Amino acid sequence: MLTENFTKADIVARYLPEKLIATDQAEAFAPSNIALCKYWGKRQSELNLPVNSSLSISLAHLGTRTQIRPSQTGEDQVVLNGQLLPVESSFACKVISFVDLFRRGRSYPLIVDTRNNIPTAAGLASSASGFAALTQAINQYFQLQLPDAVLSAFARMGSGSASRSIYSGFVEWRMGLQEDGMDSHAYPLDIIWPDLRVGLVKVSTAVKAVDSRSGMKRTVETASLYQSWPAQAAQDLEKIHQALSDGNFSELGAVAEHNAMSMHATMIASWPPLLYWQPDSVVAMQKIWALREAGVEVYFTMDAGPNLKLLFQEKNQALLETEFPGLEVVAPFEASESLNSSTTTVKEPS
Repeated sequence: MLTENFTKADIVARYLPEKLIATDQAEAFAPSNIALCKYWGKRQSELNLPVNSSLSISLAHLGTRTQIRPSQTGEDQVVLNGQLLPVESSFACKVISFVDLFRRGRSYPLIVDTRNNIPTAAGLASSASGFAALTQAINQYFQLQLPDAVLSAFARMGSGSASRSIYSGFVEWRMGLQEDGMDSHAYPLDIIWPDLRVGLVKVSTAVKAVDSRSGMKRTVETASLYQSWPAQAAQDLEKIHQALSDGNFSELGAVAEHNAMSMHATMIASWPPLLYWQPDSVVAMQKIWALREAGVEVYFTMDAGPNLKLLFQEKNQALLETEFPGLEVVAPFEASESLNSSTTTVKEPS
């Protein structure tokens, strides 16, 4: 149990120099990520500290690119996908509030220019890539030279899943135990899986009616079923690590799908019930189960939204693109040569 009331500003201030030195501009890209073992529920809301550890796969080129530069108007400006937002808008307020953590109360009016190549607030983890890119751009802009573990912890303060988007590939976010949360950050796994594919089934790209933060709070406070979630998530995390170590795609997919459905079960058990699915979400689930019955190895996972993310191997890509017209396929390890040389390549059992 946390006994002290740490604030984001208190913690960030520890890592800032007395005098900030800004560059002309800074730009950073962060990939979106899809959790195979989900984060759902906070043990402390101010710092976004989770009740369980989680593990994700990044979406390579899909994510957020953020540029920071001085504002000549003397006021902060927030641009999203080419559109200047009102400073009182929800998105702009979140961005400016986060940037304020790093300005030490001094006047550094900025333009924060963010571009997502995935839909915003539609359950495709745009907030994860968004806050990760913003954190890295701030690090560059003020020449802070902070290590990735600290950047991951800071990104988590903006959006929990953003802790994982500091890295690419398979990433684990450890829940941590410290009261200030600085041991609650992500780290990359030294494993690559060249023929792994993630397919995005976009049921709806509209902004969801209940955001993840609100949905999480409702679930924790009202769903009795939630009491079993932390223990299951811990078990699922161990199983996923074992599947990655063994190169066992069937186990990886089955555990990820079960984990996602269990998380959604806690949401449905909330009051009022929280159901992110739409009719086409259920149609897609049933099609996937039918394909598995027919011998096609494909699994799915879902975050807090109506869209499905398929997990499959390269050999089934053409078939699944036929079964799911418009399927956007991501090869997370296409640029595997950029990963460090100590990584282990998954080889499936013969």
